[in-house]
Amino acid sequence: MTVLTAGVDEVGRGCLAGPVYAAAVILPEHHGIVGLRDSKQLTAARRERLAPQIQAGALAWAIGIATVEEIDRINILRATFLAMARAVQALSLSPALCLVDGNQAPQLGCEVRAVIGGDATVESIMAASIVAKVARDAALVQMDERYPGYGLARHKGYGTPQHLGALRELGPSREHRMSFAPCAQAAAGRDVAA
Repeated sequence: MTVLTAGVDEVGRGCLAGPVYAAAVILPEHHGIVGLRDSKQLTAARRERLAPQIQAGALAWAIGIATVEEIDRINILRATFLAMARAVQALSLSPALCLVDGNQAPQLGCEVRAVIGGDATVESIMAASIVAKVARDAALVQMDERYPGYGLARHKGYGTPQHLGALRELGPSREHRMSFAPCAQAAAGRDVAA
Protein backbone atom coordinates (compact mmCIF):
# COMPACT_ATOMS: atom_id res chain seq x y z
CA MET A 1 0.00 0.00 0.00
CA THR A 2 1.31 3.42 -0.96
CA VAL A 3 1.86 5.91 1.86
CA LEU A 4 -0.04 9.13 1.20
CA THR A 5 2.79 11.66 0.90
CA ALA A 6 2.62 15.44 0.55
CA GLY A 7 5.37 17.64 -0.77
CA VAL A 8 5.64 20.94 1.10
CA ASP A 9 7.54 24.09 0.17
CA GLU A 10 7.50 27.80 0.93
CA VAL A 11 7.92 30.97 -1.10
CA GLY A 12 8.81 34.47 0.03
CA ARG A 13 10.85 33.73 3.11
CA GLY A 14 13.61 36.17 2.15
CA CYS A 15 11.32 38.98 0.97
CA LEU A 16 11.07 42.40 2.60
CA ALA A 17 7.33 42.70 1.93
CA GLY A 18 4.24 40.53 1.82
CA PRO A 19 3.18 37.29 3.50
CA VAL A 20 5.11 34.04 3.34
CA TYR A 21 3.25 31.36 1.37
CA ALA A 22 3.50 27.58 1.57
CA ALA A 23 1.85 24.88 -0.47
CA ALA A 24 1.27 21.20 0.18
CA VAL A 25 0.66 18.88 -2.77
CA ILE A 26 -0.18 15.17 -2.86
CA LEU A 27 0.52 13.80 -6.33
CA PRO A 28 -0.67 10.43 -7.61
CA GLU A 29 2.13 8.00 -8.45
CA HIS A 30 1.56 8.35 -12.21
CA HIS A 31 0.54 12.00 -12.48
CA GLY A 32 1.66 12.64 -16.07
CA ILE A 33 2.62 16.27 -15.37
CA VAL A 34 5.53 17.11 -17.66
CA GLY A 35 8.10 19.78 -16.86
CA LEU A 36 8.13 19.82 -13.05
CA ARG A 37 11.19 21.66 -11.73
CA ASP A 38 12.14 23.88 -8.83
CA SER A 39 9.92 26.96 -9.33
CA LYS A 40 13.03 29.18 -9.34
CA GLN A 41 14.29 27.33 -12.44
CA LEU A 42 11.13 28.03 -14.43
CA THR A 43 9.94 31.16 -16.20
CA ALA A 44 6.85 32.88 -14.83
CA ALA A 45 4.91 31.82 -17.95
CA ARG A 46 5.92 28.17 -17.48
CA ARG A 47 4.95 28.23 -13.78
CA GLU A 48 1.59 29.74 -14.67
CA ARG A 49 0.96 26.94 -17.19
CA LEU A 50 2.04 24.23 -14.75
CA ALA A 51 0.15 25.41 -11.65
CA PRO A 52 -3.36 24.59 -12.97
CA GLN A 53 -2.09 21.23 -14.30
CA ILE A 54 -0.73 20.42 -10.84
CA GLN A 55 -3.96 21.51 -9.17
CA ALA A 56 -6.06 19.44 -11.60
CA GLY A 57 -3.82 16.37 -11.41
CA ALA A 58 -3.09 16.32 -7.67
CA LEU A 59 -4.96 14.06 -5.28
CA ALA A 60 -5.04 17.11 -3.00
CA TRP A 61 -3.38 20.51 -2.79
CA ALA A 62 -3.64 23.51 -0.50
CA ILE A 63 -1.97 26.82 0.27
CA GLY A 64 -1.14 28.24 3.69
CA ILE A 65 -0.17 31.82 4.46
CA ALA A 66 1.48 33.60 7.36
CA THR A 67 0.85 37.33 7.40
CA VAL A 68 3.35 40.16 7.73
CA GLU A 69 2.04 40.75 11.27
CA GLU A 70 2.73 37.11 12.15
CA ILE A 71 6.19 37.26 10.58
CA ASP A 72 7.05 40.33 12.66
CA ARG A 73 5.57 38.86 15.83
CA ILE A 74 6.98 35.32 15.81
CA ASN A 75 9.92 35.62 13.31
CA ILE A 76 10.21 34.43 9.73
CA LEU A 77 11.24 30.84 10.48
CA ARG A 78 8.27 30.20 12.79
CA ALA A 79 5.96 32.01 10.36
CA THR A 80 7.21 29.80 7.54
CA PHE A 81 6.46 26.69 9.60
CA LEU A 82 3.02 28.13 10.47
CA ALA A 83 2.24 28.64 6.75
CA MET A 84 3.36 25.05 6.06
CA ALA A 85 1.18 23.70 8.88
CA ARG A 86 -1.81 25.66 7.56
CA ALA A 87 -1.26 24.26 4.06
CA VAL A 88 -1.10 20.67 5.33
CA GLN A 89 -4.16 21.17 7.58
CA ALA A 90 -6.12 22.55 4.61
CA LEU A 91 -5.53 19.45 2.46
CA SER A 92 -8.68 17.47 1.65
CA LEU A 93 -6.72 14.26 2.33
CA SER A 94 -4.54 13.69 5.39
CA PRO A 95 -1.00 12.65 4.44
CA ALA A 96 0.88 10.06 6.48
CA LEU A 97 4.18 11.68 5.48
CA CYS A 98 5.26 15.19 4.50
CA LEU A 99 8.46 15.80 2.56
CA VAL A 100 9.62 19.34 3.29
CA ASP A 101 12.24 21.21 1.30
CA GLY A 102 15.12 22.25 3.54
CA ASN A 103 17.06 21.03 6.54
CA GLN A 104 14.45 21.46 9.29
CA ALA A 105 11.33 19.40 9.94
CA PRO A 106 8.41 21.47 11.27
CA GLN A 107 5.53 19.98 13.25
CA LEU A 108 2.86 19.22 10.63
CA GLY A 109 0.66 16.66 12.37
CA CYS A 110 2.24 13.64 10.67
CA GLU A 111 5.66 12.17 10.01
CA VAL A 112 7.92 14.80 8.43
CA ARG A 113 11.17 14.36 6.53
CA ALA A 114 13.34 17.33 5.64
CA VAL A 115 14.90 16.97 2.18
CA ILE A 116 17.81 19.28 1.44
CA GLY A 117 17.45 20.35 -2.19
CA GLY A 118 14.05 18.69 -2.33
CA ASP A 119 12.65 21.36 -4.64
CA ALA A 120 15.09 20.03 -7.27
CA THR A 121 14.72 16.28 -6.59
CA VAL A 122 11.22 15.44 -5.25
CA GLU A 123 8.34 15.96 -7.67
CA SER A 124 5.69 16.68 -5.03
CA ILE A 125 7.96 19.35 -3.50
CA MET A 126 8.57 20.81 -6.97
CA ALA A 127 4.81 20.92 -7.48
CA ALA A 128 4.32 22.63 -4.11
CA SER A 129 6.99 25.22 -4.92
CA ILE A 130 5.26 26.06 -8.22
CA VAL A 131 1.77 26.32 -6.70
CA ALA A 132 3.02 28.52 -3.83
CA LYS A 133 5.08 30.75 -6.14
CA VAL A 134 2.24 31.36 -8.59
CA ALA A 135 -0.19 32.19 -5.76
CA ARG A 136 2.24 34.54 -4.00
CA ASP A 137 3.25 36.29 -7.21
CA ALA A 138 -0.42 36.97 -8.01
CA ALA A 139 -0.93 38.39 -4.50
CA LEU A 140 2.09 40.68 -4.90
CA VAL A 141 0.77 41.99 -8.23
CA GLN A 142 -2.47 42.94 -6.43
CA MET A 143 -0.47 44.42 -3.55
CA ASP A 144 1.41 46.59 -6.05
CA GLU A 145 -1.88 48.23 -6.99
CA ARG A 146 -2.57 49.10 -3.33
CA TYR A 147 0.98 50.26 -2.65
CA PRO A 148 2.31 51.78 -5.87
CA GLY A 149 5.87 53.01 -6.18
CA TYR A 150 7.69 50.03 -4.66
CA GLY A 151 7.67 47.85 -7.78
CA LEU A 152 6.15 44.88 -5.92
CA ALA A 153 4.67 43.44 -9.12
CA ARG A 154 8.15 43.29 -10.62
CA HIS A 155 10.40 42.06 -7.80
CA LYS A 156 7.68 40.36 -5.69
CA GLY A 157 8.96 41.90 -2.46
CA TYR A 158 12.59 40.80 -2.69
CA GLY A 159 15.32 43.27 -1.71
CA THR A 160 16.34 44.42 -5.17
CA PRO A 161 18.17 47.75 -5.63
CA GLN A 162 14.90 49.22 -6.97
CA HIS A 163 12.97 48.06 -3.90
CA LEU A 164 15.62 49.36 -1.48
CA GLY A 165 15.60 52.70 -3.31
CA ALA A 166 11.81 52.91 -3.00
CA LEU A 167 12.06 52.12 0.72
CA ARG A 168 14.51 54.99 1.14
CA GLU A 169 12.27 57.35 -0.80
CA LEU A 170 8.79 56.30 0.39
CA GLY A 171 9.44 54.58 3.72
CA PRO A 172 7.84 51.19 4.43
CA SER A 173 4.22 50.33 3.64
CA ARG A 174 1.89 48.29 5.85
CA GLU A 175 2.99 45.20 3.92
CA HIS A 176 6.69 45.62 4.74
CA ARG A 177 8.24 43.34 7.36
CA MET A 178 9.40 45.67 10.10
CA SER A 179 11.41 42.87 11.74
CA PHE A 180 13.67 42.93 8.66
CA ALA A 181 16.55 45.43 8.97
CA PRO A 182 16.04 47.38 5.69
CA CYS A 183 12.39 48.06 6.58
CA ALA A 184 13.21 49.06 10.16
CA GLN A 185 16.02 51.32 8.92
CA ALA A 186 13.70 52.99 6.40
CA ALA A 187 11.08 53.58 9.10
CA ALA A 188 13.70 55.16 11.34
CA GLY A 189 14.84 57.42 8.50
CA ARG A 190 18.23 55.75 8.35
CA ASP A 191 19.93 54.92 5.07
CA VAL A 192 18.90 51.53 3.65
CA ALA A 193 21.84 49.52 2.32
CA ALA A 194 21.65 49.13 -1.45
